[in-house]
Amino acid sequence: MLPATAPGANAELLAAHVGGDPEAFGLLVQRHSRDLWSLALRTVGDPDDAADAVQEALVSAYRRAATYRGEASVRTWLRRIVVNACIDRIRHERVRRTVPWPRWDLPARGADPGTELATRMAVDDALALLPVEQRVAVVLVDVQGCPVAEVAEILQVPAGTVKSRCARGRARLALLLGHLRKEGG
Repeated sequence: MLPATAPGANAELLAAHVGGDPEAFGLLVQRHSRDLWSLALRTVGDPDDAADAVQEALVSAYRRAATYRGEASVRTWLRRIVVNACIDRIRHERVRRTVPWPRWDLPARGADPGTELATRMAVDDALALLPVEQRVAVVLVDVQGCPVAEVAEILQVPAGTVKSRCARGRARLALLLGHLRKEGG
């Protein structure tokens, strides 16, 4: 198995998959599944829909691996496919948010678990109200911590567009979540 930090390791795994290695794609998925799941969950908001989006994206990536051109990193390429699957689900109004985030996804800060859950649910609800383009940009930049340049690659838009979507999304979230600041003291 290639070390996760080796330069080009992901591209080597993808090339091995295209070359017929039956284990290479599975190793690639193991490396990125947690990140892809988190991205999908925060984008669509529902664990079942997130799982479906990730599964659709990975099936698509598996089938289209030979079309990978290397213009972006494999990680960015996989994220782009997941984002597209999430956007498709959102646009087709298949997402119905009824289940809170799994307990294991809550941050461990020593605060009251009830307060943490209520805050997480309020943020989820506010994110769901953002236009999909703003939601995806905010999730990738502010939640996932991706650099703006990488998000621009993932979304295939200029970096300035990512910045403006984030700014508009943050402004709307500030209005929607202003009550949390007042409650928090």
